[in-house]
Amino acid sequence: MTTRIKSNRPLSPHLTIYRPQFTSVLSIMHRLTGIGLIASIALIIIWFSALAIGPGAFSFVENLFNLIVIRLLLISSVWALWYHTLTGIRHLIWDLGYGLDVGWIQPSAYIVLSSSICLTMITLYLGWSI
Repeated sequence: MTTRIKSNRPLSPHLTIYRPQFTSVLSIMHRLTGIGLIASIALIIIWFSALAIGPGAFSFVENLFNLIVIRLLLISSVWALWYHTLTGIRHLIWDLGYGLDVGWIQPSAYIVLSSSICLTMITLYLGWSI
């Protein structure tokens, strides 16, 4: 019978020693924005429900939506929607076999991030100007 010597080394790279890469952070953000969009859907359902219930409920929800915290949540939801959509398109392009070479992965991540910010600003501008 052999005895094993216990090592203090981790069995695999652990989060305490792993340095996240830019693209891995964006991948995690894609998943988090997908989850976060559920909060946006809940706010939309609340808004439509208040509209269906009547003027009193709708007025209450409109006053609630004027709170800065809710406004910031809605603005971040617009960004999350654009970001999640663009990263989804990026993944579809990868599924077709394009853009998988190392020289394109990082630039496409920057394109997705900057495009999501620009599209969010355009959406907010159009939403407030109309």
